[in-house]
Amino acid sequence: MLDPRRPDFDQLVERLRTRGGALDLGPLQALMQERRALYVSLEALHKRRNAANEEMKRKPPELDRLRAELRGLSQEIKDHEKRVAALEEQQQAILLELPNIPDASVPVGGGPEQNVEVRRWGEAPKFGFPPREHTEIGEGLGMLDFERAAKVAGARFAFYRGALARLERALVTFMVDVAASRGYQELLPPYLVLRSAVLGTGQLPKFEADLFRTSGEDERFLIPTAEVPVTNYHADEILDGRALPLRYVAFSPCFRAEAGAAGKDTRGLIRQHQFHKVELVNFVRPEESMAALEAMVDGATEVLRRLGLHHRVVLLCTGDMGFASAKTYDVEVWLPGQGTFREISSCSNCSDFQARRAKIRFRPEPGEKPQEVHTLNGSALAVGRTVVALLENGQREDGTVALPDVLWPYLGGLKELRP
Repeated sequence: MLDPRRPDFDQLVERLRTRGGALDLGPLQALMQERRALYVSLEALHKRRNAANEEMKRKPPELDRLRAELRGLSQEIKDHEKRVAALEEQQQAILLELPNIPDASVPVGGGPEQNVEVRRWGEAPKFGFPPREHTEIGEGLGMLDFERAAKVAGARFAFYRGALARLERALVTFMVDVAASRGYQELLPPYLVLRSAVLGTGQLPKFEADLFRTSGEDERFLIPTAEVPVTNYHADEILDGRALPLRYVAFSPCFRAEAGAAGKDTRGLIRQHQFHKVELVNFVRPEESMAALEAMVDGATEVLRRLGLHHRVVLLCTGDMGFASAKTYDVEVWLPGQGTFREISSCSNCSDFQARRAKIRFRPEPGEKPQEVHTLNGSALAVGRTVVALLENGQREDGTVALPDVLWPYLGGLKELRP
């Protein structure tokens, strides 16, 4: 959430406009002006009331007049305070709908076409046959079953069978191990969270249609990513600045309604209602957050490097970033069956945006005033999409799939997938 008290707020608003869309900040600025005017008026009223109180001590004959004046002033102050509270409630509602301010290093652009490729790693594999997509490969192996999943749960679900199910589990353990080797502490989070948690990370109120939730008075939301419970792990806390940075890694299933994705990737594992992901979350000092973002991207790509998967890193432009992000890198893996790069990780520096919403602060040194911490999150990686990449990059003409040697110990020595 933005901080309207910042002296450079007007300049920040101009940067916010680069995110595009029908962004009308007129109502917010009008509320802020009225609120400032009311505070000036309130200060004057308080001074008048204090002066009347002092006058009562010196002029007893005029007590009746002064008492009447004080009653009027008190009522006027109450009216002003009531109006201020109403304005602050309206202002808060608007602020909760506004995205984060793009960092100055983020390129201005309206969509994916203006994103900037930063680097590539490896080379695309070459095949002596037309490469197949993962759905054909998985079904040919008898290890992916979309038809029975649809019978059980509807569209955008899948059953994994046999060695492919084992591969998914192996990837989770491998990804968590890579993160642990880089100093991350593992958390196993709740998969159902309160409204306050989803509000804290920025999915609410704007993206409520994309979330699954329970019915009834005891409302809970199924998490769209482990970012939600792990970021809120420190909600309403003041952290010891000497303990920063804090780095957590968490595996979880993720649940997304995909309300705005009609017609996109309706078949296959790319865009499902339920999928697995290994998430990285950092809590850092503000001056360290951009360096932490670069390290997070390196952590995500280390998994791909170890798996030998061709990939690239892309810096997103202002019009293509997520709601809570100040700066985002997408990591895209090469899928030969589709003949294109597809996102497999998104790593974001959310600056103090989530911390302000979730009330997460840190005290730089004992006795110093607390300030908002910076939060970062990133996938390391989306597990289902990693399976897609392994199927398409490791495919052979006879329908078998070669697996990277780094995974063999996690698979009990299994080196390939066979029907």
